[in-house]
Amino acid sequence: MESWRGLVIWLLIFGVIIAMWSVFKTATVGTKEVPFSEFLASVEGGEVADVMIKGQEIMGNYKERPAPGANYPDFKTYAPAYDRLVDILRENGVAVNVKDMRESAWLALFISWGPILLLIVLFVVFMRQMQQGGNKAMTFGKSKARVITPSQRKITFKDVAGVDEAKEELLEIIDFLKDPKKFQRLGGKIPKGVLLVGPPGTGKTLLAKAIAGEANVPFISISGSEFVEMFVGVGASRVRDLFDLGKKNAPSIIFVDEIDAVGRHRGAGLGGGHDEREQTLNQLLVEMDGFDTNEGVIIMAATNRPDILDPALLRPGRFDRRIVINRPDLGGRTGILKVHTGHVPLAADVKLEVIGRSTPGFSGADLSNLVNEAALIAARRGKDKVDMDDFEYAKDKVLMGLERKSMIISEEEKKTTAYHEAGHALVSALLPEADPIHKVTIIPRGMALGITQQLPTDDRYTYTKEFLLAQIAVMMGGRVAEELFLNRLSTGAGNDLARATELARKMVCDWGMSALGPLTFGSGDGEIFLGKELMRHQNYSEATAVRIDAEVKGIIDSGYGKAREILTSYGETLKKIATTLLEREVLDGEELYTLIEESTGVPLPNRKPPAAPEATA
Repeated sequence: MESWRGLVIWLLIFGVIIAMWSVFKTATVGTKEVPFSEFLASVEGGEVADVMIKGQEIMGNYKERPAPGANYPDFKTYAPAYDRLVDILRENGVAVNVKDMRESAWLALFISWGPILLLIVLFVVFMRQMQQGGNKAMTFGKSKARVITPSQRKITFKDVAGVDEAKEELLEIIDFLKDPKKFQRLGGKIPKGVLLVGPPGTGKTLLAKAIAGEANVPFISISGSEFVEMFVGVGASRVRDLFDLGKKNAPSIIFVDEIDAVGRHRGAGLGGGHDEREQTLNQLLVEMDGFDTNEGVIIMAATNRPDILDPALLRPGRFDRRIVINRPDLGGRTGILKVHTGHVPLAADVKLEVIGRSTPGFSGADLSNLVNEAALIAARRGKDKVDMDDFEYAKDKVLMGLERKSMIISEEEKKTTAYHEAGHALVSALLPEADPIHKVTIIPRGMALGITQQLPTDDRYTYTKEFLLAQIAVMMGGRVAEELFLNRLSTGAGNDLARATELARKMVCDWGMSALGPLTFGSGDGEIFLGKELMRHQNYSEATAVRIDAEVKGIIDSGYGKAREILTSYGETLKKIATTLLEREVLDGEELYTLIEESTGVPLPNRKPPAAPEATA
């Protein structure tokens, strides 16, 4: 802030100097320079009113001024050594003024060179302040790392939950930073680098800060994207400065977040291989080889794309320890909720275990956002404590989007949406392999006009073929309901068809769940520097491609037929669900299952306490 204030002051001074210079310069702006002979002719013709003589320079005004009221002379000229000049002026009635040549010379020198010299001085002073004042405008090669010292607010393992295995593995790093001799006396070497790998929001950065807090050492953090600039060599210079900073603060932890921004596989750039990013990576590799862990510096990095990192970065001696941080399980989610609700007043009906059970697949960041949304809605409702209704509202908002109550929908479209969602719900309820229903709504949320939300009963890490076929049948339920009971097709099933087709193709090409056998077809073939696949390389014949398309269509047709069979058999039940939705707009899982069982008299196979959402629009 101080540096910006100084910059503003110098700009104001610069503006004042320019204004003063312009005032002085107005003495000659607009003045016409005329030959001496023309000047004499004007004097003898009685056209000149007065003159000012400064040495050889003569400036004057005409009796009839070309610019009346102007504050500058009308003309100027230069006189040779002409003895009769004053006599001629007096004979023609011209008023004569004379200025001391010595004073005018100093003034002319000041006007001409003073502002330029002053600007040079100001520029030198300004550059010194820029280099010493902390904003480092000219120090491009300096690292932009941020240093958190032990005296500042520390994050410890108490602030981290849901990653117990990772914490146990990192205790060795903490012990080394606290007591290096314990490991060195037996000739052991601590890993130079630790790579934290996991999906976004799982707490990689938080865990690295907690390690520094537990070890009570400085934490030096920088993002991978902060190394590379438009200037050649800046990234490599910043890498050198970063490691120097770590050694000065040793023992310390250097943390590079999103290292894939600078550590991507070399040779994959558009420019032919040796670009600025690769220079930076080369310097990083050299620096990691050039220092010893005996110096008390541990390098940590985080990424959610380890597959695109350069192999040289992952070899032993560099990032030789890799710790995977996955999304938390039920116990982990409950622990994370306890951490984030520690400063939130909770009502007596809030059960964090129930919330944790209903949010499988949530990362730590997702759960933090859930608690924050619940606190905001409770405050908006004027409550003193956050209750279970607030968490339920926040969960629906996070998973399905905000209710668009102001959206005006015609009765015909509302009816189409009701039958569409009723089709999803009924097929899901009657298929034993499908996930239980949590909620059905025809209130527009996010991009969808209606949503059927399914909740798996437990965390799921693998999928059976029966489950996938049931999911495709559920996706087809909306389109079948429109076709059977409204005798029309709408675009509302577009997302369902796209998801079902993608799932069926993965079953055939990736998971070997078709008559083609346990084979995979096609391989991801994309540019590594973009960090994603651009196309699927066809490594099979055209005849096989035809069979793949036939298998995909067969799976979709099978799901479509299953949904049609169920909805045809229980058409009256579907009408009751759609009518109830039109009246109430929202049905939770228990209400839906009760309605179906009363209408069909059939006990539902998957009526279980729900736990984790998967929405079908």
